[in-house]
Amino acid sequence: MLNTGLLELHSDCQNCFGLCCAALPFAASSDFAIDKNAGQPCPNLRNDFRCGIHTELRAKGFRGCTVYDCFGAGQKVSNLTYGGRDWLQAPETAGQMFEVFPVMRQLHELLWYLREALAFRGAESLHDSLKLMLEQTLMLTTLSPEELLKLEVHIHRAEVNELLLRASELARSTARGQLNPAPKRQKNYGRGADLIGAKLRQADLRCVSLRGAYLIAADLSGADLRHADLIGADLRDTNLSGADLRDSLFLTQAQLQAAKGDLAAQLPGSLQYPEHWSVKL
Repeated sequence: MLNTGLLELHSDCQNCFGLCCAALPFAASSDFAIDKNAGQPCPNLRNDFRCGIHTELRAKGFRGCTVYDCFGAGQKVSNLTYGGRDWLQAPETAGQMFEVFPVMRQLHELLWYLREALAFRGAESLHDSLKLMLEQTLMLTTLSPEELLKLEVHIHRAEVNELLLRASELARSTARGQLNPAPKRQKNYGRGADLIGAKLRQADLRCVSLRGAYLIAADLSGADLRHADLIGADLRDTNLSGADLRDSLFLTQAQLQAAKGDLAAQLPGSLQYPEHWSVKL
């Protein structure tokens, strides 16, 4: 068994070499005030790898930074893969480190989903498969930089996604049979459904699949999303005020950060209210 201490899936910027601020590109838009190329450190990144405008990111036009989550990949690359030797001390490692980081981030995102699936009621028959996949994915995160760059992550991701889909179907089917009152007959949303700007206020969306749905600027205020599968759903500017998201499947902190909402919304216990939700909409 691998050291369970490796399964740290929350961003810890205090123990990272500012990798998301240097490795990743972004373009001037409503999310970013400037253009930045991959491998180019953000001008707001200080030499101690802290953000110089961390408390003002949204006000300064860097909303995109506030919704990004590396799932703990940053500190893994910084302290395990490169043994605590940063790219300023060893500039010859910078290019490789910046390429390794997105690979590790994908693996850590999969670890987050696998760990969550293990807690689904109704998916117990998949526990052995989920645990094995979790172990395999954890093992991949301990590879050397050279091995990580050779890794065909898309193949591994496809295998994990197939397992996660089965876990979701079992969990939603189980919940559907136990909810009282039972969910009304619901529309079947296919993966990647175009729900941009959709009017779904107070909608009964219990146990539906919204996997990969485009819910940009949709109105889900007061909607019941318990046991809904939200993996990969695009919640940018989605109104979640007063929505019930308890027991929703695969919801992440980054998705909440991208959405709008208020403190009347009900969240899973593992997630926190974004700071910009403090004012009731």
